[in-house]
Amino acid sequence: MTMKKLKTLTAVALAVPFMGLPLAGLAGNTNSAAASKPAPYPLDTCIVSGEKFGGDMGDPIVFVYSNKDVNQEVKFCCPMCKPKFLKDPDKYMKIIRAAETKARDTKN
Repeated sequence: MTMKKLKTLTAVALAVPFMGLPLAGLAGNTNSAAASKPAPYPLDTCIVSGEKFGGDMGDPIVFVYSNKDVNQEVKFCCPMCKPKFLKDPDKYMKIIRAAETKARDTKN
């Protein structure tokens, strides 16, 4: 084998493992909360504005709020409500939890 071919093979052999690193990084970004299906949104109104979905605003904006404790689907009437939600998510998550509890109690 010539020296030029040996250098080329060595360079390829060293480069191939690094080509897979970006994909391996994606697998590391998963966690159990994000991997699980989010809890369905229990309200028929926007959590921030209280507007009913399907009116002049059209279809709701769907967002999945995830942190270490929760993986919750949240719906907004418009894109402007999402930053308001993210400013104080605990405030709005309490409202969602109360609606879930009420729905569960109504079933029983």
